Amino acid sequence: MIRTDGKTIVSEGGFEMLALSKKKYGKLLADTLPRVVTDSEEYDRLETVANKLLNKGENKLSPEEDQLLGLLTNLLEEYEARTLPPLEDIPPAGALRFLMDENDLKQADLEDVFGSQSAVSRALNGSRRISIDQAKGLARKFKVSAELFI
Repeated sequence: MIRTDGKTIVSEGGFEMLALSKKKYGKLLADTLPRVVTDSEEYDRLETVANKLLNKGENKLSPEEDQLLGLLTNLLEEYEARTLPPLEDIPPAGALRFLMDENDLKQADLEDVFGSQSAVSRALNGSRRISIDQAKGLARKFKVSAELFI
């Protein structure tokens, strides 16, 4: 059974969540017009909206914004699953190159992880494997799993 005091919904188990305003959520949906992502232009549009919500701060989102962010995340992830190769098929150098591009980084920006630009270059061209310590440093820098680089 669900009881409501107008602002929160409380279940019998004591789980609480903020009530969702259908009117506010409907307006957000109408403003955003989310749909199944079929091309990169739609992906970029929805990603921009999702990033604006994330930049606001997840704990500062209204219940309606939180629901919209969840919906957008699902749509974006579904498109990625259909169009991007599985991570295990991407070599460590390719993953590093991708993350550098996505974060507008140059080889010099990774000297702190690799020790020198030439070490970064060797890792990028695949002539030298990324060490465990370097993988851990890259994982911290990019906030991803170190396994991506091993």
